[in-house]
Amino acid sequence: MSFSSSRLTKTASRITAGIALITAASLMAACSSSAPEKSDSAAAGEPKTGGTAVYLEQQTYTNLYPPAAGFYPNGGIVNNITDRLVYQDPETLEFEPWIATEWEVNDTATEYTFTIRDGVTFSDGSKLDADAVAKNFDLYGKGNTDKALTISEAINNYDHSEVVDPTTVKFFFSKPSPGFLQATSTINSGLLSPKTLDLDLEGFGAGNGTDIIGSGPFTITDEKIGTELTLTARDDYDWAPPSAEHQGRAYVDAVQFIVTPEDSVRVGSLIAGQADIVRAVEAQDEKQVEDAGLTVYAPQTNGVNNALNLRFGNKLLSDIKVRQALIAGIDREEVINTIYTKNYPLATSTLSKTAKGYVDESATLTYDPTKAEALLDEAGWKVGSDGIREKDGTKLTLVVNEAAPQPRSFEALTLISQQLAKIGVDLQILKADAGTYAKAILDQDQVQIYHSMVGRADLDVIKSQYYSANRNVLQNLNSNTGEIADPQLETLLEAVASEPDPAKRLENDKAVQDYLAEQAYVIPLFEEPQVYSAANWVQGLGFESVARPTFYNVWLDK
Repeated sequence: MSFSSSRLTKTASRITAGIALITAASLMAACSSSAPEKSDSAAAGEPKTGGTAVYLEQQTYTNLYPPAAGFYPNGGIVNNITDRLVYQDPETLEFEPWIATEWEVNDTATEYTFTIRDGVTFSDGSKLDADAVAKNFDLYGKGNTDKALTISEAINNYDHSEVVDPTTVKFFFSKPSPGFLQATSTINSGLLSPKTLDLDLEGFGAGNGTDIIGSGPFTITDEKIGTELTLTARDDYDWAPPSAEHQGRAYVDAVQFIVTPEDSVRVGSLIAGQADIVRAVEAQDEKQVEDAGLTVYAPQTNGVNNALNLRFGNKLLSDIKVRQALIAGIDREEVINTIYTKNYPLATSTLSKTAKGYVDESATLTYDPTKAEALLDEAGWKVGSDGIREKDGTKLTLVVNEAAPQPRSFEALTLISQQLAKIGVDLQILKADAGTYAKAILDQDQVQIYHSMVGRADLDVIKSQYYSANRNVLQNLNSNTGEIADPQLETLLEAVASEPDPAKRLENDKAVQDYLAEQAYVIPLFEEPQVYSAANWVQGLGFESVARPTFYNVWLDK
C-alpha cells in the first residue's frame, strides 16, 4: 500500500480545518479566483494509481444493513464495499454477470439458479461461495425480527435457498417473483461475509463501520461517528464486472468521506480545491459550480418521481374532487422554474421517463386554478372569512411533511402552500426536525400529504412505494385501524410483482399508473436526480443505476 494512516489523518485534518475556515467572504474569493483548467478524457491520458479522493457528503450515514441502504448516505458506502450477484448497466439497464457468472430462471419465475464465480473472497479472507450467497439472501428475503432486520423491499415472495454445490445456489419463491433478478443487482442485495450477517440492526449502525465486511473494491478502515469515514482500496480485489473500465484493484488508495451539512461549505470547498467530489449540489448552487469551470453530474434515479402522496383514507382527502382540486391548484412548472433547474424535469407520471414501464399521464396533471375552485365548490368546501375553505365547521387545513432527503423540499412546499392558499386550501408544513416527526408521518390524521420519492430500476419500484407491506406512503393500510382503504390498489400492485410474463407485467404496471392518476392519489412534481460535482482532476466517476456513486474507476489526474 502506498500510503500510511498518518497521511490519511493529516488529509482529514487539513480538509476539516479548511472547511471550518470557509466563510462567506472566502467563498466569494474562491468564486472570483480562476478555476483549475478543465481536463477531458483525452488530455487525462492513462489512469494513475494512488492518492486519496475527498468526498463531501451532505448527511451522515445511519445504517449499513443493505436492505436499509436506500438512504443515499448509506447507499454511497454500501455500493463501494459490496459486490452483487448481477450487474445492471446504469445506461441500458440490461443485466450482466458479476459474482454470478450465469443464471437460469424457470418459466413461472419461482426458481432461480446462479453459478458463483470462483476465487472471490470477502475482505476478512472468507470465501464468497454458494453457502455465503445463500445466507445473504435467506436474511434479505426473510428478515430477522429478533435482530430487528427487515425484509428487503426489493425481494418479493421469497421462500428458501438450496446450496447445490460450492458454486451453485438455487432460490425458491412461494409465488412468481419476476423482479428478483434485478433485485440481486441492487445495493439492497450487497453481499456480506457470513460473520457480518450475524450482526443485529444496531451492529450495522453508525460507529460500527469497520465491522461491516463485504467483497467489494473498498473496505471501511476508519470512522469518526457522524463526521468522517475512510474507504480503503483492497489490493487483492480482482472480480469487477467484465464490462468495467478496468480490472484489479481500485485506482485510488482511499476515499475520505467527510460529512458537510452546509450546502455553501460543500460547494465552496470544491471550488477552493479542498475537496475532490461532492454530493447534493443544490439547484441554487449549480450555476456557481459551472461558472467555476466544474462539471455538474445529475444522474437520474429511474423510479417513482418526487411527489406529493394524498392519503385518501383521511376524511379531508376522501373526496376525489378535493384531490383533483389539489392537482389542478398546484403550478408544478412554477415550482420547477423558481426553485430547481433543467436537471429536474417536470414529472408526467408517477414514474420517471427513464423508469421501466413509464406511461405518460400528463393529461391528468394540468394546472387549472379555476377548475380547482369549481371542484372544491362542488365538494361543499366554501371560502371562509379568512380565505380558507370550510365545510361543516371544519377548515380545509392539510399537513405535509418536509422530506429531508429530497432537494429543497421545504422551499418547494412553501411555494406550493402559497399556490394552494389562492384556492382556499391551508397547507401546513411539518418540519423534518420536529420532535414528533417520526411518529407523525405514519399517522394520516397528523400528516395527510406525504412528500417522498424512491429510486429503483425495475417495475417493482411502484409496489415498493405504495404497497401496504412496503413503504405504504399513501397509508392505504391505516396505521391506526389496521384496515385497507383501497383493496383494488393492493391487488394491482401485487400483480406487478408476481406476473412472470414480461409483456403482461408491463400491462400491470401501466394499470397501476393509470389507477393512481384516475383516483388522483398522487401529485408528481419532478423527476429527481442526484446531483454531484467533482474537481477537474477527478476522472472515472460513475454511478450505479439509481445514481449512487461508484469509486472503483475513479483516479486523480494531478
